[in-house]
Amino acid sequence: MLPANWKATELGEIAKFSSGGTPSKENAGFWGGVHPWITAKDLKQHYLKKSIDTLTDAGLANTKLAPAGASLILVRGMTLLKDFPVGYVTRPMSFNQDIKALIPEKEVDGLFLSFFLASQKEKMRQLVSIAGHGTGRLDTESIKSFPVNLPSLGEQKKIAKILSTWDQAISTTERLLANSQQQKKALMQQLLAGKTRFSKFEGEWRHSSLSSIVEVIISPVDKKSECGEVAVNLCNYTDVYKNNYITSRIKFMNATAKETEIEKYFLKKGDVIITKDSETPGDIAISALVSEELNNVLCGYHLAILRPNKNLVDSDFLNFLFSLPITRYYFFTLATGATRFGLSIGGIKNAHFNMPSLEEQKRIAQVLTVANSEIEILQQKLACLKQEKKALMQQLLTGKRRVKVDES
Repeated sequence: MLPANWKATELGEIAKFSSGGTPSKENAGFWGGVHPWITAKDLKQHYLKKSIDTLTDAGLANTKLAPAGASLILVRGMTLLKDFPVGYVTRPMSFNQDIKALIPEKEVDGLFLSFFLASQKEKMRQLVSIAGHGTGRLDTESIKSFPVNLPSLGEQKKIAKILSTWDQAISTTERLLANSQQQKKALMQQLLAGKTRFSKFEGEWRHSSLSSIVEVIISPVDKKSECGEVAVNLCNYTDVYKNNYITSRIKFMNATAKETEIEKYFLKKGDVIITKDSETPGDIAISALVSEELNNVLCGYHLAILRPNKNLVDSDFLNFLFSLPITRYYFFTLATGATRFGLSIGGIKNAHFNMPSLEEQKRIAQVLTVANSEIEILQQKLACLKQEKKALMQQLLTGKRRVKVDES
């Protein structure tokens, strides 16, 4: 049912459509200036303020401009097979031929229109056809006939203002999160390399082989095994790749294994698990910490358990140490293989690190854990803000929730 004082119309009735273009790539004088030129790779942001590629004055003269307040939508490209990108033009901008500009008519608020388009991603993708070379394509006439329930201009502006306020909160949280992540990265580089020390700790760090501070355990249990007698939960490569911490909240794979062979492969609290082989060299030695007691969870075949000697090494410290890019690169240099790169048990055991005392390890891990907690809180806040905005968009843009408009 159409909300009171709203009217049923179509996109082609409330916006003018304009096509973009590309200045000659052969003319270097067109490129590298100060004017933004929007392509699909710039539509990852809703508010368009700058672009990856830019034009000179001469280049700009060979394109069409979308005015501030227009919406840019992708109408051709592989991205349409999985998404429908929408951008709001904050200042006049040129754009390429894979994009259409929707310029709002007089009684249409441009920001409202951009939010409406963004809320219709799934329905728009249903209109996408596949071109002969496999890319997605949106037919202009199909877009123009797309139905819109349009409130009054005053209500459009109020809705757009509310949603833009949520966007500001999301943007602020994203900046805080990025700053916290950068601060943690700097802390890790300083503390884990001994470049910054806490005042009470002195003396040289101990040069240790991994085998002298942990027990290295390689599990033979594979998810494809069918010879087992006991049902178990299997912690596999993906579980470690996607999580910093292994907890009971993870949905582990069901597997079977011979009861007489699996006892030492069950994961214990404090174990650090690393990926020991991969088709991608950069994905070797990714780590995750078993941060709580688990019930009947077995380590999978493509992983290695590093079980710390609690008198010599702190589990949290070891997990943070493996999170350093320099540590990952170190293990990459130890890997062998042609199509699949892997670490031998000998290579893992013989790896060497400079280790502080156990007390200093715990102090370092404590500081980095606090930094982690701050990041997790911001990540949760950001996820909530995005989810709440999504729900609010669905209500406001359909008229299920109405806003009070000041008629003056």
